[in-house]
Amino acid sequence: MTGTHGPLNAFLDLRQMPVAHAELGPLAGLRLAVKDIYDVAGFRTGCGNPEKFAASPIASRTAPAVQVILDAGARFVGKTQTDELAFALFGQNAHFSFPVNPAAPDRVTGGSSSGSAAAVAGRLADIATGSDTGGSIRAPASFCGLIGLRTTHGRISLEGAMPLAPSLDTFGWFADDIETYETVGKLLLGRDPHHHPLDRPIALDWLDQLVARPALAEYADMKALAGRVFGAPAMPATHFSSTPDELFWCFRRLQAKEAWAVHGAWISGGERHLGPGVEDRFRFGSTVDDRTAQAEKVRRLTFRGELGALLGKDGFLVLPTVPGPAPYVDSTPEQFQAYRERALRLLCLAGLSGFPQITLPIGTVAGAPFGLSLLGPSGSDIALIRLGRRLLDAARKA
Repeated sequence: MTGTHGPLNAFLDLRQMPVAHAELGPLAGLRLAVKDIYDVAGFRTGCGNPEKFAASPIASRTAPAVQVILDAGARFVGKTQTDELAFALFGQNAHFSFPVNPAAPDRVTGGSSSGSAAAVAGRLADIATGSDTGGSIRAPASFCGLIGLRTTHGRISLEGAMPLAPSLDTFGWFADDIETYETVGKLLLGRDPHHHPLDRPIALDWLDQLVARPALAEYADMKALAGRVFGAPAMPATHFSSTPDELFWCFRRLQAKEAWAVHGAWISGGERHLGPGVEDRFRFGSTVDDRTAQAEKVRRLTFRGELGALLGKDGFLVLPTVPGPAPYVDSTPEQFQAYRERALRLLCLAGLSGFPQITLPIGTVAGAPFGLSLLGPSGSDIALIRLGRRLLDAARKA
């Protein structure tokens, strides 16, 4: 692994090998970039770490979810940069030149699917795969002005992918137009197992209050547009048994403990040169004891039931994807951490519940993208994409 190439630092500088794809199909003529946690036949899977890359065998088989896209006619154009072991939110891997956010070059791309988001936003690829454990599809999509769906947990195979926290990991992809996005979704997801129409929008005050002050007016405008399209969101007086802070820590502890269970032995087995922050997050996982983890699993199951009851068969949440536009590239560590903690209070809901959430590029703040999200019941992924189409159509006409 020698670094990155191209004007946006999106792609890894690897010896390019031909990757078979169908000549005909619904994605024929489109370019596919693949996050470097997914196996592609003929390539090593480096996972954003030089030691991992060096020890990785050359893959003999492409990850099945990626193969579905190739079999539909998309042409592979390269592997994209990822945050180290996919355990970061801002796309600043210490081992590489940082990817450039084409929509706001002075701001981060977001991570860990950083190179994939940069490639699509920069028109270097039409489709790019990513993953979402804690927000690694939704945050980069919001930051770079793209469509991004965190899929229902377990609905798309993660065979041939590096795990991070298996009970939270999901497959995802980026595109900048809803037609392409829905075509890929139909191929990967098939028909939704959730059959009831989603026609009851819901908003929650405490989620809206996580929007940072510079983005308040723009968020109000986006929410008003959603109200015109779907009807004014109901504001139920529903209270979850856990506070936002408790849900945040539930997510943090479970994610970190699982990440340490997956990668701890390898990290402890030698000098891995993990970047700032990444090692700290893994080490935190080593301190979460089994009793604490079991209590947090109970909290997660309770929350899943409460959120499921709130949504019912026909409800969907309207919420900010993240607190505002992407942080500036030269933000201080303290500023990044403050943003991360605020963002994860929004992003953790889909992770803890396993429910799908789509972010849609309908807003800007100071010229930088800012996404609005829709979160639906388990198995309503395609329905959310179609709601997204309605909202994007309205935004174009506004």
